[in-house]
Amino acid sequence: MSPESRPPEIAHAPHPPLTRYFADEAARRAWVRGIFNRTAADYTRVERLMALGSGARYRRHALARGGLVRGMQLVDVGAGTGLVTREAVALLGAPQAVIGVDPSPAMLANAVLPAGVRLLEGSAERIPLPDASVDFVSMGYALRHVSDLAVAFREFFRVLRPSGIVLILEVTRPAGRIGNALLKAYMRGVVPAIARVAARSSEMPLLMRYYWDTIEACVPPASVASTLAHAGFRNVGRTVTLGIFSEYRGTKPRAD
Repeated sequence: MSPESRPPEIAHAPHPPLTRYFADEAARRAWVRGIFNRTAADYTRVERLMALGSGARYRRHALARGGLVRGMQLVDVGAGTGLVTREAVALLGAPQAVIGVDPSPAMLANAVLPAGVRLLEGSAERIPLPDASVDFVSMGYALRHVSDLAVAFREFFRVLRPSGIVLILEVTRPAGRIGNALLKAYMRGVVPAIARVAARSSEMPLLMRYYWDTIEACVPPASVASTLAHAGFRNVGRTVTLGIFSEYRGTKPRAD
């Protein structure tokens, strides 16, 4: 069987160890948690600048395209400072129907959200919620920071009710050489420069450079989709906006 005809593999680590930052997977987890904790106070400010003010609108539209509607209960995994969480509240109109989960206590402490939203310390691989307790799982730009995608996707499946939806937002390398070069120049050059000017933490430019390196090294979209399907999700699909914004979606089957 040729490499082109082989089915996509199940993905575990989202990318190989990036040894310029850490030596192995155990060191990666500590490094990522530490740098997010130390840059949390600047994160929302820098994100708004790097997205040119369009991030909130895109996230809200992506959630709506994914099927989020009033009456649902949602958990936002990798919630960080609440950028996706906030747009979910706006769509649902009910802060008490939204839960944010993140492994970084400092990121959660810097989240500005309406009263009623529950924030819990946890990870994609260990969500502190009962089985079949929510209708929608979202994850915004955190897939590249998960330790084991297969374990995480099984957790998403576990906490969803039958017919529940998972929606994963991620930045993906463009297919074309020119688009890839332009995105790399922006993420490796412009964004760290913005971070140096706008952030108080001296580590924010390093975090932004790490962002691009994880995008560049991330497993291909086909492997993400196959791992979702292997976890039990049906109707798995991917929508791409502007050539770089991937929206992975799947549905938990109804109980028969």
